Amino acid sequence: MAATAPGAWRVAAPRRRRSAARRPRRGEAEPDVEPEAALRRLREAGEDLLVSDFWGAALETINRCLTEHLEQLKAPVGTLSEALGNLHLDPSPDESDMVPGSIRGATLLTGACHWKCVCYGIGNFSTCVIARNQLTFLLLFLEKCQIPRSHCWVYDPLFSQLEIAVLNTLGVIVLSENEEGKRSVCGERTIFYMLHCGAALYNNLLWSNWSVDALSKMVVIGNSFRGLEERLLTRILQKNYTYIAKILKGLEEHEFPQTSQYADVFNDTSVHWFPVQKLHQLSAHTWAFREEPDYRDCEDLEIIRNKTEDPSATDSNSL
Repeated sequence: MAATAPGAWRVAAPRRRRSAARRPRRGEAEPDVEPEAALRRLREAGEDLLVSDFWGAALETINRCLTEHLEQLKAPVGTLSEALGNLHLDPSPDESDMVPGSIRGATLLTGACHWKCVCYGIGNFSTCVIARNQLTFLLLFLEKCQIPRSHCWVYDPLFSQLEIAVLNTLGVIVLSENEEGKRSVCGERTIFYMLHCGAALYNNLLWSNWSVDALSKMVVIGNSFRGLEERLLTRILQKNYTYIAKILKGLEEHEFPQTSQYADVFNDTSVHWFPVQKLHQLSAHTWAFREEPDYRDCEDLEIIRNKTEDPSATDSNSL
């Protein structure tokens, strides 16, 4: 990392997979590290991800959803062909032409449609292999979608001061307040990246955007909503996670591919988007109910509630 510019995070050309003996087991906590070591580990995780079977398959899944999403919003002519046609281009033969911090290979273009990204619940990536791989995927995905890191907001109440410093170095915006997922898209196309989060976080997000216009501009990469429906009793889902229960008939969901290498990292993960046509088919009563979620009687909430503001992070009041 010493040769790169400050804040740059460069992934080298894909290389052979490292021996499993050199990697900690998935989910295993590692000793605290310095910022330089955390950045190096992220770079190494990126190198592994780029040569994995999972990376290409996951991109195809996301690309299919984004393409369908743009199509139903009547994206400008050419956008869809660009999004599809550039996914499998060969890597540039001259790595010296790459901008520091960029990713070698094809770019997943989104044409004239500008996206923003919000990431919740990534975890302690400096010490947890699963969290590190999830963050690595996010950084590579931002590059593929041509989303500037300055248009990506991240938050986890568990972030250490070191991790906040690393994220600031990487150029993403670390939120100072625990929003509990209650963030409106404010009319902007927004991808929410929230893996292995509690159901309440998704429920809060839906409540904060409970309209056809707002939901149709969202894509959620996170725990399978269908999986939540299957695992939770119907009365629990409808009482505690009302908005998830109501939106099940108004979404499209595509599961992430599963590979043994990343089985613990992206399990139960799907890409969700909300077609305008399906949203319009929901009843008027569905849209009229807009009470803020109340989890006072909810057991196993699985989210950390809002506490005092962290002054060490940077905030943004709107997307």
